Amino acid sequence: MSEATEAQKELQELIVLIKKLRAPDGCPWDRKQKPHDIGKYVLDEAYEVADALETKDPEALKEELGDLLFQILFLAEMEAEINKFSLTDVMAGIKEKMIRRHPHVFGDVQVTSVQEVKENWQEIKKKERGHKSNEDSLFATVPLSLPALKRAQKITSIASTYGFDWPKTSDVLGKLKEELQEFDNAVKSGSGIKIEEELGDILFTLVNLSRFLSVDAETALSKTTGKFLSRFFYVTQQLSARGIPLKEATLTQMDALWNAAKIKDLK
Repeated sequence: MSEATEAQKELQELIVLIKKLRAPDGCPWDRKQKPHDIGKYVLDEAYEVADALETKDPEALKEELGDLLFQILFLAEMEAEINKFSLTDVMAGIKEKMIRRHPHVFGDVQVTSVQEVKENWQEIKKKERGHKSNEDSLFATVPLSLPALKRAQKITSIASTYGFDWPKTSDVLGKLKEELQEFDNAVKSGSGIKIEEELGDILFTLVNLSRFLSVDAETALSKTTGKFLSRFFYVTQQLSARGIPLKEATLTQMDALWNAAKIKDLK
């Protein structure tokens, strides 16, 4: 049996399993679920796929991809039950979309760089939205539910394709210095509203800087958070080994252990 045939067989068996879970004599919990419920699980599983990619563990990635696939199939089955659309419609739709958005592969469009591919992609998306929405916005395709950092980076990336961007990195750094000064003034003013606004401007500028340097802001922050957890765990371990409860440790003690963790390059 070929790999494609085997994959099709497994897919059909998984669909049958989901139908059984949703059947009157199936699982009460699965029958109770609504599309909005499954939508939340899709997001959760997508994040777990991203985590598995970071660990570079193929077994973990295989498992998480399976969990994500299950939620997608489950959601498609729920929509098929009320005759909205079928899994076949989903697959046909994404196939047609990918062909449409890759005219340099499936058509006669010529490109010479990745940047041209990205620009063509955005233009095609904009045309697609024309018949789906009255919203004349370049950013209508950016989901509102995205994490704030990722949403900001996608929005500024789209704006960049239309020339609304800084010419060079030093210009972005200059803007960051300007925003830091405005934040300092806001702090001195004691206005909570201004502090929030200026802090948001700093974060937005940092996202722009990340994009400008081809760094994914969401990934960079996640890695730093992971590094913090690893180093703080080292601090708590060392304090425990010395018989010092975390709540009783001084900042000087914790800072010294933190620096030791940095020297060990714990990540």
